[in-house]
Amino acid sequence: MRYLGDVLLTTPLLRSLRQAYPDAQLDVLVFRSTASMLEGNPDIDHIITTPNRPKLSDYQQLFRQVFRQYDLAIATQSGDRPFLYTLLAAPLRVAAVPPKNTTGWWKRFFVQHWTEFDDNDTHTVLQHLKLLGLINVPQCFSLVSPQINNIRQLAKQFPFLADNTGYVVLHPHPQWTYKQWTVAGWIEIGLYLKRLGLKLVLSGGPAQEEIDYVANIQRQLPEDTINLAGQVSLAQLATIIAQAKLYIGPDTGITHLAAATGIPVIALYGPTNPVKWAPWPSKYNQNINPFRKTGSQHVNNVSLIQGKGECVPCHLEGCDKHQQSRSQCLDTLLPQQVKEAINQALKH
Repeated sequence: MRYLGDVLLTTPLLRSLRQAYPDAQLDVLVFRSTASMLEGNPDIDHIITTPNRPKLSDYQQLFRQVFRQYDLAIATQSGDRPFLYTLLAAPLRVAAVPPKNTTGWWKRFFVQHWTEFDDNDTHTVLQHLKLLGLINVPQCFSLVSPQINNIRQLAKQFPFLADNTGYVVLHPHPQWTYKQWTVAGWIEIGLYLKRLGLKLVLSGGPAQEEIDYVANIQRQLPEDTINLAGQVSLAQLATIIAQAKLYIGPDTGITHLAAATGIPVIALYGPTNPVKWAPWPSKYNQNINPFRKTGSQHVNNVSLIQGKGECVPCHLEGCDKHQQSRSQCLDTLLPQQVKEAINQALKH
């Protein structure tokens, strides 16, 4: 899976396997760019990584590493490479396969157990857990965040963690433009939270574009606003978020991570289908989708605010149908809606 949030959403499957087979060796194959989402995960023995664009030598090394090394291989994705890896890795194979009448439907004939991949009406967590039903493994619905060993050292580095006034984490920059809210909206919400007496903590990834975007917002907020963009690891950020009073973010992997920590989360969604990709609520243990496709909703610790429009959710990459285009449903999402969700979240 190419994105951090996608990897996090596999952790209920991994925990289910670990609980069913406590003495087994459980290895996970992921892209090198997403392995940090599994840091410190107690359910995993080894993390095997591959480049996003492997060369022939990378393939050769990986094949030698996994060839017939396992009793069971599970492919959570229906693409060609995950399918090939399962064929090589184990004699018993379980996989998500493309629906009939689509490219790759034939893959079901090369695995012992399969379920059709549903990209529209089944939440990603439940899609993964369907695979376990095929091999009679009881389902566990809990996500597992990346973890660090030394929390005290982190507290020394960032004294605000011990500040009794409390802080809120704002994550304003998703990977793609079509998932962005407005800079003006983030600034208004930041000032509102500051008036409520809360310290502001901004988070962001290490990409220069993201660092610059977050820095621009920081300059327009109170001087004591803390900017963590590019400054902490994913596991460190998870620890920081877990101690916050509240998290607010768009449709991005860090919002999924925040939901997994159990703190109140406000998620700003536009074109994305919440049925499939909403943050998985903490302590949600039902085998039914937690969110509907349309409308702002609240489930356990997650408040999902959806932009308005007859086309929402359109499942498209913005109004111009490419990743760097804007989405009108998010551009017109009012800060007042977010303020109301903040007031509700801080009551609990």
